[in-house]
Amino acid sequence: MGQNITIGYIQNGANLLLPIGVLLLTYQSLIGERTTGSIKFLIALPLKRTQIVLGKGVGRFVGIGASVAVAILVLSGIGLVEHGGFDVVPFVGVVLATLLFVAALVSVGVLISTVVDRTVTAAGTVFTYILMTLFWSSIISKAYTALTGVPVDPYDAPASGPLFLALRLTPDGAYNVLTNWLLGVGNSTELFQTVYTKLAPGQTINAFVVEAAFDGGTGPWYLHPSLSILVLAVWIVVPLVLSRRVFTRGDAL
Repeated sequence: MGQNITIGYIQNGANLLLPIGVLLLTYQSLIGERTTGSIKFLIALPLKRTQIVLGKGVGRFVGIGASVAVAILVLSGIGLVEHGGFDVVPFVGVVLATLLFVAALVSVGVLISTVVDRTVTAAGTVFTYILMTLFWSSIISKAYTALTGVPVDPYDAPASGPLFLALRLTPDGAYNVLTNWLLGVGNSTELFQTVYTKLAPGQTINAFVVEAAFDGGTGPWYLHPSLSILVLAVWIVVPLVLSRRVFTRGDAL
């Protein structure tokens, strides 16, 4: 990767800090107002409930997105000093992908805040989500084995399109696939260092990488990294639609 390693550090930081950080900053977006009673004042305003939900989501995204952008600029400045200049195109692409990742997490947080009626329950839901995404590879591997009878060994993963597709259906998985593609290291939900090591000659590592599993280094068309944009878009739109539906029915009051 050379000097572009600075861009890879953005991916690392996003995976480490954004899921827990963004969800903790958004899961109280509506439930907090319901707890304090200020939700009644909000609903009394001449606003449609759809506007309220979208306003909460957009407001959180703008605030968090601006903070993330500043953090990226600081990190990039440090990387510029330490490693020298980096390519502009992958840098801009990774920044935009990171903002998509933030938007997806904000949508999930707003949905949790809309559906759950207690702060403690909402916090528990957030940590359940975090744990689920952390162990997603293990969950999918066990489910695949149970359904097909084929054991899944990440050191030598089966060349199965459905398996690799399922692995990239979480926001963080889709984000990693997209940013790895932009960085040019490989097609995988793993962090860029892991992918780089997996594809290095003579190296063996516990990781799911399309180039290592499929003959010719390419999988089915639906594993193309660009489709991860669609996965992130679904994570942005669907939770907001569900939030609007619940909030409009009045279940969140």
